Amino acid sequence: MTLAHGRRPAGYEIFDTRQNTRRTEPLELVNRIRERVDAWRAADFPGVTSVTRGLLDHWRDRSTRDFPFYFCQHEAIETLIWWVEAPADFKQGIHVPGDGGAWQRLCSKMATGTGKTLVAPGLTVKERLQVLYPGNPSNVYDEFNLCPSEATRQKLNRVTLLVENWHTLMPLKEADRSVVKKGAESDHAFVRRVLDKLAAAKDLVVINDEAHHAYRVPADVKVSKKQAEEQGLDLEEATRWIEGLDRIHQELRIARCFDMSATPFAPTGRTNTEEGLFDWIVSDFGLNDAIEAGLVKTPRVVVRDGIIPDTKTYLPKLYHLYRDPEVSEDINRRGAE
Repeated sequence: MTLAHGRRPAGYEIFDTRQNTRRTEPLELVNRIRERVDAWRAADFPGVTSVTRGLLDHWRDRSTRDFPFYFCQHEAIETLIWWVEAPADFKQGIHVPGDGGAWQRLCSKMATGTGKTLVAPGLTVKERLQVLYPGNPSNVYDEFNLCPSEATRQKLNRVTLLVENWHTLMPLKEADRSVVKKGAESDHAFVRRVLDKLAAAKDLVVINDEAHHAYRVPADVKVSKKQAEEQGLDLEEATRWIEGLDRIHQELRIARCFDMSATPFAPTGRTNTEEGLFDWIVSDFGLNDAIEAGLVKTPRVVVRDGIIPDTKTYLPKLYHLYRDPEVSEDINRRGAE
C-alpha cells in the first residue's frame, strides 16, 4: 500500500464468483458530481435559501457545536442541497437517472458507521428514529445542536413528521369471513390509513433509511426465492415498500425521495452485483474511505488455526465454537458462588 495525495475516486468492487476475480468499477456520475459540488462550495453556495445558508454556516462552525459533522456527513448533505437549490449552470450536463417510477430518488451511499443515523437514523429502527420528532426529549436537533437559532428550532415544532416501518405500507387484507365484501382498498383509503395527519398534505418528502430494501424489480429481471434468501433479501418487503410509495404519490405527490444506504444494490438474479447498483447515487463514502478516515475499524478475517490438531476440518477455529467438545461440555457449568 502506498500513500497518495488527493481523494480516492468513488467506486465499488465487483466480485465475480464464476471466475473468482475482483475488480473496481468507478462511479462516474458521483465523480462528476463531486467536481460540481466542489466548485459550488468554493463559490460560497450560490442559490441557497436564507434558511439553508444559516444551517450551512452553523454546521461548519466547530466553535458552537460539541459534536460537529464528519466530513462525509457534510458532503452527503451538501450534495443533496446542491441538487435541489444550486443554480442550473452548476448542474449543466448532469443527469440523475431514476428507478423507472414517477417520483425522483436521490441516494447517499455511506458506509455503516459513518453517520447515516444523524442524516436519517435504524422494529428497532423505528424506535431509534423517534429521536427525529422535535418533541422527543432525546431529539437529535437539541442533542447535536443542529439549529443555528431558537427561531429556527421553534419552526421545527410545526413540522408534520411521520416515522413508520415498511410493514405499514402493506395493503389492507380483507377479512376472509366478512359478510360484506368491500373489495380492494382504494388508494385514497390507503393513504388516509397509512399517513394519518399527513393525508391532507401535498408534495411530500420521503426519506428511506436502509434504502437497499426498497427497489423496483424490472419485469425482465428474474430473481429466484433461493437467490433472494442467499443475499438476505425479502422480495415482498422491497416491492411492497415501493408499491406503497407509488400509491402515496398517486394521491398526494412525492416531491422528492432521499435514500440512505451503505449497500445500495438491487438483486439481479446474476452471480455478481454489477448491474444491481442504484443508478441514482449522487454521493459516495465507501468502506475504504471510512477505514482510512478512522471512522470504521479495520476488518479482520478469521483464519484457520494450524496449532490445534483438528485442522483437517479446514474450518476457522471460531466457526461454531460452542459446538467444540471442550466448549459444549463446559458451557452450562455454574459460575462460582
